[in-house]
Amino acid sequence: MVLAVVPKVKLNDGSEMPVLGLGTYLAKDDEVQKAVSHAIDVGYRHIDTALYYRNEADIGEVIREKIKQGVVKREDLFIVTKLWNSYHDPERVEYACRKSLENLGLDYIDLYLMHHPVGYIYVDDNNLRPTYSDEKLMLNDVDYLDTYKAMEKLVKKGLTKSIGVSNFNKEQLERIIQFCKIRPVTNQVECNPGINQKKLIKYCRDHGITVTAYAPLGRPIAKEKIPTFLFDDIILSIANKHKKTPAQVILRYLIDINTIPIPKSTNPERIEENIKLFDFKLNNDEIELIDSLNTGNRLYQFPLMQDHKYYPFKAEY
Repeated sequence: MVLAVVPKVKLNDGSEMPVLGLGTYLAKDDEVQKAVSHAIDVGYRHIDTALYYRNEADIGEVIREKIKQGVVKREDLFIVTKLWNSYHDPERVEYACRKSLENLGLDYIDLYLMHHPVGYIYVDDNNLRPTYSDEKLMLNDVDYLDTYKAMEKLVKKGLTKSIGVSNFNKEQLERIIQFCKIRPVTNQVECNPGINQKKLIKYCRDHGITVTAYAPLGRPIAKEKIPTFLFDDIILSIANKHKKTPAQVILRYLIDINTIPIPKSTNPERIEENIKLFDFKLNNDEIELIDSLNTGNRLYQFPLMQDHKYYPFKAEY
């Protein structure tokens, strides 16, 4: 097995982050363990999880075993997890971070993200999606600035090396840059040819913030030809030209427009396929053709949050 070497990008705090990661949303138990184990074996060093995914313990077990076996060293890995919405109260932030560390069985996190700018009322550790009797989410009005300032303390305590955000719009990033001491190293957002986030990417680059692309392949369902961009003639033509798959072309596109895609897969062949991106590059004409597939339509809109004052998706970007 030839080990893939994934290039890294230098973050604004000096840390280095692999430009491709393994997403793990909706993968649990033995399934996620096999996926992470295989991913590490073929060259992935960037693993993305979250407290909300309820798979940190499974992932941590694999990571510790790979370190014990000498397959990797801890410093070779870039582990990302996230502060869930129920822990936005500043006094709960460190508790949540330590809970993730305990789940993972690690001494530090490489990158800790605020999962959303919107906070929930804390009920207990088992109820991560608290609702009222009418099924409306139990939202709170904690300012994400206060949450982020509590996250800054985690860096000083050595619990995480870097901090960042997820699902934030430009205005929300501006507030953090203006009022907080540690600039986010990344903003993790949905990004794929259907919503290429070009304006947000430019804003982030102008301010030294990377963009991590979740749902980079748009939750594909092959038999239904969803999403349409994955089966578009533009993608198929470019894939044929480079002797690559449509998924590889899309992931390469996302890297070439300066994002860090984190495709989720538990299929060993797909996991290997998704990392074989560094022996070709798209030219400007090909990138412009793929740009034309942008509709701005989101797969993940989080409608139950939309009445909250910090709901991020009412802004242009």
